[in-house]
Amino acid sequence: MKNLLTGLVFIGLAAGPFAAMAQSNTDQSKFKQLQQELPTPNTYRSASGAPGHQYWQQRADYNIKVALNDENQSITGSETITYTNNSPDVLTYVWLQLDQNIFEPNSMANATRTGNLNEKMSLQAVEYMTREKFDGGFKIKAVKDRNGKALKYTINNTMMRVDLPSDLKPKQSFTFSIDWYNNINDQKALGGRSGYEFFPGDGNYLYEMAQWFPRMAVYDDVNGWQHKQFLGSGEFALPFGDYKVSITVPADHIVGATGELQNASQVLTSTQQKRWADAAKADKPLAIVTQDDATKAEKSKAKGTKTWVYAAKDVRDFAWASSRKFIWDAMNVKVGGKNVLAMSYYPKEANPLWGQYSTESVAHTLKVYSKHTIDYPYPVAISVHGPVGGMEYPMLSFNGYRPEADGTYSDRTKYGLITVIIHEVGHNFFPMIINSDERQWTWMDEGLNTFVQYLAEQEWERNYPSGRGEPSKITDYMKGDKSMQVPIMTNSESVLQFGNNAYGKPATALNILRETVMGRELFDYAFKEYANRWAFKHPMPADFFRTMEDASGVDLDWFWRGWFYTTDHTDIAIENVKWYTIDSQNPEFVNAQKRAEQNKAPKTLSEQRNLKDIQKTRVELRPELNDFYNSYDELAVSAADQQKYQSFMSGLSPKQKEILNSGLNFYEVGFRNLGGLVMPLIVKMTFEDGTEEIVNVPAEVWRYNNEEITKVFVTEKPVVNFELDPYLQTADTELSNNYFPRKMAPSRFEIFQQERSRQNPMQRQRNATQNNSNSNSGR
Repeated sequence: MKNLLTGLVFIGLAAGPFAAMAQSNTDQSKFKQLQQELPTPNTYRSASGAPGHQYWQQRADYNIKVALNDENQSITGSETITYTNNSPDVLTYVWLQLDQNIFEPNSMANATRTGNLNEKMSLQAVEYMTREKFDGGFKIKAVKDRNGKALKYTINNTMMRVDLPSDLKPKQSFTFSIDWYNNINDQKALGGRSGYEFFPGDGNYLYEMAQWFPRMAVYDDVNGWQHKQFLGSGEFALPFGDYKVSITVPADHIVGATGELQNASQVLTSTQQKRWADAAKADKPLAIVTQDDATKAEKSKAKGTKTWVYAAKDVRDFAWASSRKFIWDAMNVKVGGKNVLAMSYYPKEANPLWGQYSTESVAHTLKVYSKHTIDYPYPVAISVHGPVGGMEYPMLSFNGYRPEADGTYSDRTKYGLITVIIHEVGHNFFPMIINSDERQWTWMDEGLNTFVQYLAEQEWERNYPSGRGEPSKITDYMKGDKSMQVPIMTNSESVLQFGNNAYGKPATALNILRETVMGRELFDYAFKEYANRWAFKHPMPADFFRTMEDASGVDLDWFWRGWFYTTDHTDIAIENVKWYTIDSQNPEFVNAQKRAEQNKAPKTLSEQRNLKDIQKTRVELRPELNDFYNSYDELAVSAADQQKYQSFMSGLSPKQKEILNSGLNFYEVGFRNLGGLVMPLIVKMTFEDGTEEIVNVPAEVWRYNNEEITKVFVTEKPVVNFELDPYLQTADTELSNNYFPRKMAPSRFEIFQQERSRQNPMQRQRNATQNNSNSNSGR
């Protein structure tokens, strides 16, 4: 213990300019501002993160006719595009995306795909490598202006440039048409974001159609034309527009699509129209096409075709699904005073799981996302089940997960379904409405969406098994091999460990911002402000970073730098703790305390043995050898000691006397940043009486020294244990050094049966019930 009456003065100075000297190179500071990394604000994008007063964006309106060939799994289409130049620039050509060209045998995506061979390989892997080449990609038949005159065009892998016959000046529009066809991929065999699934049991197909037509690329104030090649990971950058789409399919098919159905009386029976009207007012899912209806349609294929007409306003894309196998249910959802129709399309193979959870999950997603961003603006929101595991488009998403053939399912399948629907329907907000550039920045749609998905999951059910969002879920990735990691701020096609980097890490970062760095009130306000500012516009990373700071008043440059621009991780250790108390100078108290410490001191081994082995010491045998020092008590309080103490006390102020008699404990705690990320310190102190206290120290405590700091804590009661990040808020990757004194961190080894049961719990329970019933009936 040390006297702190004078020492406290130096504690107050330690956080000032003396500590700043420890940061030898200020350019390397974790708190360096992001001014050099972020683009210079201008009239299009302001320094606050809001759109500038001269912000502009292009527009593309479509009128499309497409026919599905159910015999050879192909589509034939014709589209008319009206492209409006709202930029201040003169355009001499326009670019379109030909995403289906990724399926061409000699595509760049196929040519740059890497792989490896092992001595032991599955037959499925070998089959994939030796598969027949699929004749995929767009077959462009004609590109014409509005007068039918051919336009010159050039195809560069997944992009197509159309040369304009004359300059397209600001505020002018150009209308042209494209005729094409393409073969539809077997999604299970070839993968992709769309395709067909064949059901051998009844001989029918289910189609999920996306990226199915040539689509305008984005021209903006940041990139000019966004025409990076599509290699499979970086998704899409698309302008907004109005769509009218006529979809011709077999007469007994049910079609779900982006937008609102325009000709229900022509494609639905009177019974289906009545059910549709009832569902639009229902607060629970009602079937428009029942399972019995769908099963009957499977068995007898109708001849002829029907054309379904859909229209959508202010969307950036259009997708659709078609099958005679579809069950179709719907319910009404109130969002911001408006009625939204939540709907699901799925085959009987998806029941009972889909009938119970799909449309309810859609409705739940709209409610939670609207609360945290903007009110859902579209009239419908759809979940479709088919071969695609999960993919999103305006108003419509494709989602996987189906039960076993006997109708049972595992909890993993159940929560997998709810999770994927929340995620894909949530993409309506990011990026279908808040329209970020997916070709460049995957995290701006996947990361932000995964974060709000986590919030929605937690509002679905207590203790929902969320796979991403909680800081503890990302630690294994963040402490992993840095050669296999890249910063979040990496182009989509160059990201390593895609799921962790583009989904998990940014979602976790936002959760930490909300819960630990900013607090829910400041974060939620700023996040909602970002959504409102950039709804139906094209935000960039700087717009998000700047808005979050602008609307909250919190400097977050250190956070964006660490989490988004580096591969650093969180590993903060408690290095040491020094305990100080105040020397009161009162001899009665001080000497009594010293005596108590002496009495507590353990006897050495020799002393313990001597008590037993030495019967009598020399002095004990000869008392005459005792003198003054044998009876002298150095801890006895003398009159001189008392006089000295009274003189000391008379020179103190009332406040100093109060401090002197307070009995306070002072702890100097040393922290070391081992992982590189500066983060807030959440310190739990456990006191001698068993009570606890949490102290939250902002991350700015590291601003003078990013690597090691000391912090003083003053307590009324003695502390027996310090713990860092007790609620796992900061994604700390090494918990064993978060304690002082250190704790033994248990490791576990698993004992398991070599052959695990392949039955899910529902099947085991059903079989047990049946066996029990059979046993009872045999008595």
